[in-house]
Amino acid sequence: MENRYKDTLDALVRCIHESAESIDPASLSNLVELILSKKTIFIYGSGRSGLVGQYFAVRLVQLGLDVHFVGDMTTPIIGSDDLTILISNTGETMSAVQTANIARRIGSHVVCITASKFSKLAHASNSMILLHTPKTTDGNLLPLGTLFEDSVILMFDSLIPELMKKLGQSEADMRKKHAIWV
Repeated sequence: MENRYKDTLDALVRCIHESAESIDPASLSNLVELILSKKTIFIYGSGRSGLVGQYFAVRLVQLGLDVHFVGDMTTPIIGSDDLTILISNTGETMSAVQTANIARRIGSHVVCITASKFSKLAHASNSMILLHTPKTTDGNLLPLGTLFEDSVILMFDSLIPELMKKLGQSEADMRKKHAIWV
């Protein structure tokens, strides 16, 4: 049983590395510039992709940016000067596709993060970050969207140091915006 954990971790690290290698660096630079240039950032994903989006939203808030998660009760309406980031492994999640269509119609720049280049979400977005996830993995080892979700988390985390630099923020600055519940 102990070897199973190591086997799983080894497979996950190997596959995440392959996924990271598949990302076009220009698309990441474009996302950074969009984050810095837009008035408000809206993020959406369904299920675990939504949790990944919320994770990234927290980091952006800690950088002092105006960020909202689509679907929360306090989320304002998306505007034409805004950025909408949508996360969907398949790119076929209907709520993400609908959000892309509405946001684009309003004039928001829509960026999708997906593993499916020809998906409805990719078609409905202004720009895309394509994340290749190896199909050769054992589904019992990395079930459902595990590889995609973990890869997106690490991709988002890789953007934070560049955003910190461009915003003139330090870890100490971010700590001041870190939620403290006690």
